[in-house]
Amino acid sequence: MTPFAIAGVQMHVAALHSNVDAMRHRLEILMAQFPWTQMVLFSELAPFGPLDKYAQPFPNEALETFQEDARRHGIWLIPGSMFERTEDGRILNTSVVINPEGEIVARYSKMFPFRPYEQGISAGTEFCVFDVPEVGRFGLSICYDIWFPETTRQLTSQGVEVLLHPVLTGTADRDAELSIARATAAQFQCYVFDVNGLAAGGVGRSLVVDPSALVLHQSAGQEDMFPIEVDLDLVRRQRETGLKGLGQVLKSFRDREVDFSVYDRESGTDAFLKTLGPLETPKQGSSRGLSAADPRTALGYVEQPELPPKNFSVFHGKTGSD
Repeated sequence: MTPFAIAGVQMHVAALHSNVDAMRHRLEILMAQFPWTQMVLFSELAPFGPLDKYAQPFPNEALETFQEDARRHGIWLIPGSMFERTEDGRILNTSVVINPEGEIVARYSKMFPFRPYEQGISAGTEFCVFDVPEVGRFGLSICYDIWFPETTRQLTSQGVEVLLHPVLTGTADRDAELSIARATAAQFQCYVFDVNGLAAGGVGRSLVVDPSALVLHQSAGQEDMFPIEVDLDLVRRQRETGLKGLGQVLKSFRDREVDFSVYDRESGTDAFLKTLGPLETPKQGSSRGLSAADPRTALGYVEQPELPPKNFSVFHGKTGSD
C-alpha cells in the first residue's frame, strides 16, 4: 500500500474582496485537526473570486503567502486557481502546485474556459503532470476541462493516478458534473478529487471518487474539510487486472486498432459540428436548434424509402390490410 492523505476544502468564497486570509484560516484549522494531511486542494478561483477584474500578475503576494504556508505545514498545496494577467494582457485561469519546501513546482492554465459565459478568458495549452516522490503521479484539470475526456486521456496516458479537479460550479448542471467525475474515475482508472466552493464559489457538493467509481466522500451545501487517505497501489492493481477483474480500459485503448479521424481537423469527420452555429450565449426567445435543417441531409445522407404501415401486408401481388 502507498498511502497518501489528500484534503479538500469546500468554503465560502466572496466575489468582491480577497479570500486569501480566509483560506489560510481554514488551512490552520485543517492542519490542527488532521495533522496527518499531506496535500490540500482548494476550489477554483478561491483566492480572489470569480471576477476577472481581480486578475493578478504571476508571481504575486498571495502566492508567496501560500508558499510560506506549505513550507510551514510541510504539505503539498494547490490553492485553487486565480485569474492571471499576463505581460501581453491576456487573462488565464491558472493554478499552481506548491511542494512541502514552499516551491512552485508546476502550474496549469484552464484549457476550456466556460465559453460563451467566460468571455475574455484565454485558454491554456499545456498539460500539468507532477510527481510526489515515493507516492505517485498527479495531474491538474480545472472545472469545465473534465467535460472533455481528451484532457483526462492525455493525463492518464502519461501515468497520472490522481486527478486534482478544482471547480467553481454554482449552476444547475452540477448533477451532470458529478456524474462526469464518477465516469472519469471509472473510464481512466484514477482517483478524482472534485472540490467545489460555496456562495460566489459554487453550490458545494464536492466529491472524491476512487478508480472503481466508488464515492469515498460527498459534501453537502455547507463548509467542509475532508482529508481522504488514498491508496495508489489500488490504481496500479486495477490498471493491470481491470475494474473488479473486468474492464482493462487503458490497455484496451493502448492496443486499439482504430485511429479517430475526428481529431484531424481536415478530415471532414466533424462536418456535423460545423452546422451547430456560433458559440454564443442564448438570447431570450431564441429558436436556435429548433428550425435547423436535418443534419443527415447536411451530411449527404440518402433518404431511405418509407416503409409501409405495420398493419399493411403485401402477399402474392395483392395489397390489403391485415
